[in-house]
Amino acid sequence: MTTPPPVGTAERAVRRPNVLLSMGPGIAERLLDARHHARLGALARTDSRLVAHELADPSPAVAAALADAELLLTCWGAPPLTERVLAAAPRLRAVVHAAGSVKHHITDACWRRGITVASAAAVNALPVAEFTLAAILFANKRVLHAAHRYRALRAPHDWQHELSGAGNYHRTVGVVGASRIGRRLIELLRPFDLRVLLYDPYVDAAEAARLGVAPVPLDTLCADSGIVTVHAPELPATRHLLGARELALMPDGATLINTARGSLVDEAALLAELATGRLHAVLDVTDPELPPPDSPLYDLPNVLLTPHIAGSLGGELHRLADRALDEVARFAAGRPFADPVHPTAQDRSA
Repeated sequence: MTTPPPVGTAERAVRRPNVLLSMGPGIAERLLDARHHARLGALARTDSRLVAHELADPSPAVAAALADAELLLTCWGAPPLTERVLAAAPRLRAVVHAAGSVKHHITDACWRRGITVASAAAVNALPVAEFTLAAILFANKRVLHAAHRYRALRAPHDWQHELSGAGNYHRTVGVVGASRIGRRLIELLRPFDLRVLLYDPYVDAAEAARLGVAPVPLDTLCADSGIVTVHAPELPATRHLLGARELALMPDGATLINTARGSLVDEAALLAELATGRLHAVLDVTDPELPPPDSPLYDLPNVLLTPHIAGSLGGELHRLADRALDEVARFAAGRPFADPVHPTAQDRSA
């Protein structure tokens, strides 16, 4: 990742395109700090305090800004760019998304119009991979189990005996999906004494060798891995990619980690396994996204459940803004995006 340049002569000298911010309520305040507002003001003609939460039926101020906009700077909660919205934005040429997936707001109408799109998915992958690395190391060390037991016992105990099968030395981790996150995780795992397996139908043996992993079928990965971590995209073909059969193949005491999307795992089948205590799980995503109040996931001692926080959070949002403004600078200078989104890749991406 490049270090964002300071606001100065070099960036002020380029042509300043008209830019409109479009994202969900409250997002811009967390995404952009004073430094970002100053840099955006130097790069573009914009009112960075004007944020379009609605484009289909905009306020007069948003409608005027949309009519002049050459580029939209978007983030989570951006409204869809439908034919109707695009008709009200005759000068629009590009969208820079300061987050990961663009599927929620970039429509087929955008691709037909020839609008170029960039995403900060590459940098949003970093905290997810870091979260997953921490989850793997803690899961192999049986940290959640030890914490629960320690709280219950509150007395001397033979932890070496009880946790005799724990630890990260020569354990096997199975990575499902060589996505940006999956590849970054593989990089982060290299310094550890771990064996890494990969299931991804789009990765051949030569590419797997370059990644330093062993390519295997999904059944083999599930059967041979003490940790199975999910990093595949949410697609019709990946719904319940890990179902009852795959979960049954996982060894006793294995841990499933899901920081991708809840629909990739058959949650009913997973709950059946978790209820027996045979498997453990670290779940940052579920299906539905918010489990119902009576879901066993909240209370099972072998489950670490978090509210979809693996991605960029808090100060990490500023890294998304830095990358997005790098792309705005490229657009202003007439250069291609560093991380373009291609319409042909949408059937294989999140």
